[in-house]
Amino acid sequence: MSDIVLVVGGYGVFGARICMGLAGEASVDLVVAGRNMRAAEAFCVRYGGRPLRLDRDDADLTARVRDVGPSVVIDVAGPFQNYGPECYRLAEAALAAGAHYLDLSDDPHFTAGITGLDAAARAAGRTVLSGVSSVPALSSSAVAELAEGMADIHVIESVILPGNRAPRGLSVIRAIVGQAGQPLSVWRGGRFVSVPGWSGLERVTLDPGGGTRVTGRWASHNAAPDLALFPPRFRARSVLFRAGLELKLMHGGLLLLSLPVRWGLVRSLAPLARLLKWVAERLEPFGSDTGGMRVCVVGRTTAADMELREWVLIAGAGDGPHVPALPARVLYRRLRDGKVEPGARACVAEFPLADAEALMAGLNLATHRAKRPMPLLFAKALGPDLRLLPPPLVDLHAVIDVRRWYGEAEVTHGPGLFARLVRAVMRFPRAGGAVRVAVTMERRGSGEVWVRDFAGQRFRSHLTRNTTGPGVRERFGLLSFDIGLAIRDGGLWYPVVGGRLAGVPLPRALLPTSTSCEGLDAAGRACFDVAIALPLVGPIIRYRGWLVPDGERG
Repeated sequence: MSDIVLVVGGYGVFGARICMGLAGEASVDLVVAGRNMRAAEAFCVRYGGRPLRLDRDDADLTARVRDVGPSVVIDVAGPFQNYGPECYRLAEAALAAGAHYLDLSDDPHFTAGITGLDAAARAAGRTVLSGVSSVPALSSSAVAELAEGMADIHVIESVILPGNRAPRGLSVIRAIVGQAGQPLSVWRGGRFVSVPGWSGLERVTLDPGGGTRVTGRWASHNAAPDLALFPPRFRARSVLFRAGLELKLMHGGLLLLSLPVRWGLVRSLAPLARLLKWVAERLEPFGSDTGGMRVCVVGRTTAADMELREWVLIAGAGDGPHVPALPARVLYRRLRDGKVEPGARACVAEFPLADAEALMAGLNLATHRAKRPMPLLFAKALGPDLRLLPPPLVDLHAVIDVRRWYGEAEVTHGPGLFARLVRAVMRFPRAGGAVRVAVTMERRGSGEVWVRDFAGQRFRSHLTRNTTGPGVRERFGLLSFDIGLAIRDGGLWYPVVGGRLAGVPLPRALLPTSTSCEGLDAAGRACFDVAIALPLVGPIIRYRGWLVPDGERG
């Protein structure tokens, strides 16, 4: 007996790929539904299936779905950001008809909110999964595989870069432009921070190590369910997602259009979706039909070693739109075979990555896995000696994306007018006891930016590998100092061995003396003791205290 599979939006860009795949399943009686009956009929004439006019806003939606009698309902209509207050009507209609439900939502709120149907789904013995698409379904399966054996995941980063000739329906265009300039909640360094959609421009190359490459494309922050779902599921310190358009004219143009949204002058770019789709269609002959996707996981494999693991997918010959369709096809088979637990939830790590790759046969889709050591600034500066430090100090210098630390310090000042002037220029903190301290360390390229906050007084420095000797170089504005780094008595010492002002070497007589060090206190916390003095002047400042990672403060 065949399973009736009802695909709403089944003649669209991604729905058509799902239906084309399901039409080849001997166990499927395919119903291709949507608002446009003529489009549904045309699809069925060419690929098979039964056409049906169905609108998710129909007053009698539940009765109409029940009349179809489906085993599985798949919603590909979208855009899910615009589904309104009764956004789960189709999922509820599927449960009322005794069917499983899958959707291709890319909206974080819609996908996370599907758990509101969990009790009803379990009572019916049915499965309701949201986000059965490239993200989070496929990306999470990649993360689950890549993260295997990692004790501490520091960064999960995904990027999707479609080719310019890949077909894009109005729903996809509306979802992309509707996010541009809007605030996105991104998990970085153990907390959610707000960034504008379509900001954070980066140049990305996807290189599978042979064959077709995707080279030098722009990518920017974009909304995806991964941003909300991955931090608790994989206990990652940072989760990032970017997307890009192949033509820099289009990507940069959308970035410029997003600025009035960021500034609060325009509520949303969504009303421009039809116009921008028209523009995209005029530019379709340019660019290529090659796109790609990358999922990257960086984490700790031993006490002192970090590793970067990545899964890269390259789609050629215009086969990119098949990628979001793969998870629905995988999950239909798993539902058919009774391999999916009942309940309503986001589609996170619901199937092995190999199941999706098995469906790529016959398509111009190729995947590649790679891993390599992820050297840290202090690991490169100290080499094997890093392992001589106690684990809390090794962790203190494990900066892959953003790390945040909190603690207390005692700050004392040296006497004299000149010492006061130096403290003012360097923006050193005021004297005090039990001063609350926050330290943020952010990786920038191969270096790190440290921001130290003493009860609201901040000063920052930029650390890089010393290119003229061992250790690191720390820059404070126009001043930079070469720090030798030395491990003694289980602690890390920071002797100043050289300095420059605006790139001009400072004579040794003008170099500050520093007896700065890091160690452990009696409670096993990372502690610091920084004492700075100048020749002929004497002590400038000393601050000492302890730090714990964000989330462990009292």
